[in-house]
Amino acid sequence: MNTANLQLEGVYAVLAALIEAMIAKGVFERSDLTTILADVERSIGADSSRPAEIRAANIEAAQFPARFLKAALRAAAEGRISSFSETAARIKESRDSAG
Repeated sequence: MNTANLQLEGVYAVLAALIEAMIAKGVFERSDLTTILADVERSIGADSSRPAEIRAANIEAAQFPARFLKAALRAAAEGRISSFSETAARIKESRDSAG
């Protein structure tokens, strides 16, 4: 794994923690943030102005941050704190079973 990927892993972990802190302080409702993240994911997938040569795997890579944060929110709501690797594996499993 290259350094940029490790840095992004850290950014995702920080964002997940910040989101949980905002929920705990009542700045946002968990359901609102889940809806926002789902909307972002859908928007990325439905971008009709994207060049046709962009592969589906690249689009899924762009959707990964929203998927990761939704999974982290779900885990926190269930009282679990998952590592980046566990959360990413859960996302992959859900994508594999859906396709």
